[in-house]
Amino acid sequence: MSLYQNWFLASRPWSFSMTAISVSVGAALGAMAGDFSWPFYLVTLAGMIFMHAATNLMNDYYDVLSGVDYQETSTAQYRPHPLLEGKLKPAQVRIGAFILYALSATAGMYLAAFRGWALLWIGLIGIFASISYTAPPFKYKYKALGELSVFLMWGPLMVEGAYFVQRQTFSMEAFWVSLPFGVLVALVLLINNTRDIGHDKQKGIITIPILIGQRNGFRLYLTLVIVAYMGILWMSVFGPLDLWSLIVFVSMPLAIRLLKQMRYEIPLDADARTAQLDTAFGVLLVISMIPGGLL
Repeated sequence: MSLYQNWFLASRPWSFSMTAISVSVGAALGAMAGDFSWPFYLVTLAGMIFMHAATNLMNDYYDVLSGVDYQETSTAQYRPHPLLEGKLKPAQVRIGAFILYALSATAGMYLAAFRGWALLWIGLIGIFASISYTAPPFKYKYKALGELSVFLMWGPLMVEGAYFVQRQTFSMEAFWVSLPFGVLVALVLLINNTRDIGHDKQKGIITIPILIGQRNGFRLYLTLVIVAYMGILWMSVFGPLDLWSLIVFVSMPLAIRLLKQMRYEIPLDADARTAQLDTAFGVLLVISMIPGGLL
């Protein structure tokens, strides 16, 4: 495998769909309220993907450095992990992450200059949250705050930011619409932590499932899946979404199938399968906004 392929896999490109959806939801809501700029949308998308890739590299770097990730962990069993496999050196991964942060910051500065300096604060919050996720001194992922951060980053912050790029203002409608998808993205980490309770306890990590127990962790997961779908139903009937958004429920069989299996055993790839549910849900949500944007 070439060096470029190793870098590509280390960035976890399969996870970028969640960033693309959050940016697209915000931009689509902006299009529903006025004109739509493809160039600004593409710069926003590129900047956020650079940030997401940098976050993934930093997460792996500090997880390996602190001994949280090693060859026998579940993460290394179902996805490529070039750092653990020795195909990339730790120093290379760290430098690569900061190069991606620089690219993301460049996109952010461009957007801030042309669309409004409020975007600079969103970018600074994002970079701080990304680096301190697993890096000392905060390492808040290990203190039961990871799910909250993921919810805020892929929900309100990213959706509102993408909306602002299009409309040069913030929107309560964008805030409310951001919540269901932000919740689902956070569930990727929640189910990962629910599966890994034994491993995390050994490493001295605190997670929500450790605090409330594995069974309650699953119940919380189930409750939040229901909340996400009911949120779309409510907003489709009462606004700000329209009835087109009910097509999101086409993804519900994926959720039901996954939940049925989790009742008996949380699969090794539960987080990856939750991400697949997120993608189906999010793509359908974006598609449902196209008629409103065109009209």
